[in-house]
Amino acid sequence: MKLYEYMGKDLFTRYGINVPRGKMVTSPDEAFAAAAEINAPVVIKSQVLAGKRGKGGGIKFADTPEEAREAAAALLGMDLRGYRVDILLVEEKIKIDKELYISITIDGSAKRPVMIASAEGGMDIEEVPEEKIIKEHIDLDIGIMPFLAREVARRLGLKDSLAKDFYRLLPAMYRLFREKDAELVEINPLVISGDRLIAADSKITIDDYALYRQKDVPFVEDKTVLERKAKEIGVSFVELNGDIAIMANGAGMSMGTLDTIAYYGGSPANFLDCGGGTGLEETAKALELLLETNPRVIFINIFGGITRCDDVAGAFVKVKKSMDIPVPVVIRLVGTNEEAGRRILEEEGISAYTFMNEAAEKAVELARADK
Repeated sequence: MKLYEYMGKDLFTRYGINVPRGKMVTSPDEAFAAAAEINAPVVIKSQVLAGKRGKGGGIKFADTPEEAREAAAALLGMDLRGYRVDILLVEEKIKIDKELYISITIDGSAKRPVMIASAEGGMDIEEVPEEKIIKEHIDLDIGIMPFLAREVARRLGLKDSLAKDFYRLLPAMYRLFREKDAELVEINPLVISGDRLIAADSKITIDDYALYRQKDVPFVEDKTVLERKAKEIGVSFVELNGDIAIMANGAGMSMGTLDTIAYYGGSPANFLDCGGGTGLEETAKALELLLETNPRVIFINIFGGITRCDDVAGAFVKVKKSMDIPVPVVIRLVGTNEEAGRRILEEEGISAYTFMNEAAEKAVELARADK
């Protein structure tokens, strides 16, 4: 479970990690009051569980409380990367001398925590060259030893009071990581502001299976509008940023379909696993959901087992007759009642592929042709 930035910063404060003065608000008037209380230029940040908020227009600056109210009015209610903005964080605008990156997460291969740091903060860690990344595994029986904090501080170029700040910060992050059953505790950027280190952002993910013992951590629903609709339908759905909508049956088949689309140079718009035994009505609703991703192409990839090919074909025909499908559809059917499914489609002038690679390549070709 991901936490909102303001929730993460509240935890940081409890663990002695410096954060900017700020307040969570839900209305323009509350933003005005918060800015007046801070009595300095402020940043108004949309609180959504998505990255790159600044590039999406989800962060604004204000020099006065009135400007803060206007900024809040513009941000509240907007759609930001699939999330509706209902909460804002108003916090002081801090002086930034340099941006660093620091996180603690789980290394699945090593089966233990790993600390990741870089002097190249302010961007996704995946974009930082490997030679500029510091990685140190943490022994669960020992934890963060003082020598590790000193070594990382040295490699980050921190000296004097900044180094002392870091000696306190790293063990505090690790205590939070362990005590809150976190999968990720990330500060990006960790800002050098004068003689202080300040966590300008927070990203914390709590292990879902440990939530029962984290009574003081509020529950956060980490789903977009479409993902909530999918939950109501009863299908597994994750919204992505591509333009080829995908429906498959089974998690493995769905992941394989995403990989095959990517192999041919395409970009998936979603992960949708319609599962085994999904009925005609649920399948029809899942197809309608795909259309809401505004794709260039829909790719239906069914290996019939419990999910029968004729049910999927019938559901597609039902949707096609009931509503306009403004984009090309590529269908691959193999397995249970395959021939019956093909006949249903052929009666509507639709052909189905047998091999996934051929169907995926066609879907990518159609998506490119539409650009």
